Amino acid sequence: MSMETASVIFEELESCHGVKIGHAKLANGRALNALALGMIDLLYAQLKKWQQDENIAMVYIDGDGDRAFCAGGDVVSMFHTIATTNSTPASSDEYALQTYFTLEYELDYLIHNYTKPLLVWGNGIVMGGGLGLMCGASHRIVTTSSRIAMPEITIGLYPDVGASFFLNHMPAGCGLFLGLTGASINAADALHTNLADYFVSDGLKKPFFEKLLSANWQRGSLVATLDEICETFQNASFEFLPQSHLIPHQNWLHKLADLPSVRDTVKAILSTPSESDLWLSKAQKSLSHGSAVSAHIVFEQLCRAQNMSLSQCFQMELGLSCKAGEFGEFQEGVRALLVDKDGKPNWKYKTVEEVPESVVEYFFEAIWPAELHPLAHFCEV
Repeated sequence: MSMETASVIFEELESCHGVKIGHAKLANGRALNALALGMIDLLYAQLKKWQQDENIAMVYIDGDGDRAFCAGGDVVSMFHTIATTNSTPASSDEYALQTYFTLEYELDYLIHNYTKPLLVWGNGIVMGGGLGLMCGASHRIVTTSSRIAMPEITIGLYPDVGASFFLNHMPAGCGLFLGLTGASINAADALHTNLADYFVSDGLKKPFFEKLLSANWQRGSLVATLDEICETFQNASFEFLPQSHLIPHQNWLHKLADLPSVRDTVKAILSTPSESDLWLSKAQKSLSHGSAVSAHIVFEQLCRAQNMSLSQCFQMELGLSCKAGEFGEFQEGVRALLVDKDGKPNWKYKTVEEVPESVVEYFFEAIWPAELHPLAHFCEV
């Protein structure tokens, strides 16, 4: 049985032993499977349904095509929506960013707390909102083609979708560096930073999913069954694992985590020799061309979130996302990179030294009383 609606394809696949496997495929290929609001709505509803269906043994999510699992949220649509509305998050529940991000975080939080095995096949480009889908899954697979990033600094936003939580649970300095630079990492880096659980070669996708359908899924051992399948295919793939970009820099990244301010951190990243390291050089360029306001937000959000629960992180991020829409840096970043494509964003501040403390404080001011927060129903985990 399958149904196709609004760029998501849902299937319930019959296994050889009577139970079913729920399959959700992101099928917004022209936009690298970027998450439109309707896709988020449909995914949330279907995942809730499958979670309650005793005939569904597990769920897996992948993206249509070889280029991308999911390149993030549909920020271009958000840009155009914001341009045609005068409402604010404080006065209207229909405020564009609040509506989108509330629903997206609801979906991400559901995945983090899913009561059945949920596997994400993270091949190709996995960025922003794609990481929001992947990070909470019980079984996160990366492949030879995986290219993972949180590049929000390039559009005047900040790493969200729970990044306040998962960037802080990486080896020291890695999360801060990735958030500030938007650097792209590969499968080996994803394993190193706990963004993924298993590596499987792209070429083994078909036999991998055939094995899912032939497995003997028994209640009480669903997770163990999926663990065994993933480990078997990982063992057959390790010769194809790329070399890590991050691991050779881990000592330096550890020192980076001890720096006391965003100004010191940015200076340290930009002043590190990179003539023989194309990956680091590209990361430095992204930082130097990115939003100075975003750099401050990244540094502050990770400081504040060090002792926060996942639910508290999502609640903080929803406020930050709404403030980003009010402030205007996000619109300018999307315009320059994705709408006009001139590559010349006119940021409000040219360097991190120019950003006033009052601007940073503005982003972290509460929008709603705690009991009226749109995500107040999230439980502590």
